[in-house]
Amino acid sequence: MNGDDEHELETERRRTVENLERLSRLMDTEFRVPGTRIHFGLDGLLGLLPGVGDLLTTAPLAYYCWVAYRFGLGAGVWARLIANQAVDFVAGLVPVVGDLLDIGFKCNKRNADLLIRAMERRE
Repeated sequence: MNGDDEHELETERRRTVENLERLSRLMDTEFRVPGTRIHFGLDGLLGLLPGVGDLLTTAPLAYYCWVAYRFGLGAGVWARLIANQAVDFVAGLVPVVGDLLDIGFKCNKRNADLLIRAMERRE
């Protein structure tokens, strides 16, 4: 790989990390319950919509899988991404208790952190 290709890959990697952090913040921690340290995001809000809300919150998994594919992060990373999403989805199906677990589990943050660590190891 020549210097220009390495620079382009590093630029893409940096942008991808920023996008992962932005998406995980929006989905998991963008909002705070006033007077508490409890943060939640669109995942927690959409999860309140019976049935369809939990299905909608799986959409970021497509982006996470694309990132794993793009940077060649391997089957172990893919498996953990899907497992995290499955836990989030199944927990969200249980009314009220599932929504509380959903807010605490922070699937998108877990997946973003997993991808960022895996990308750093590949550098």
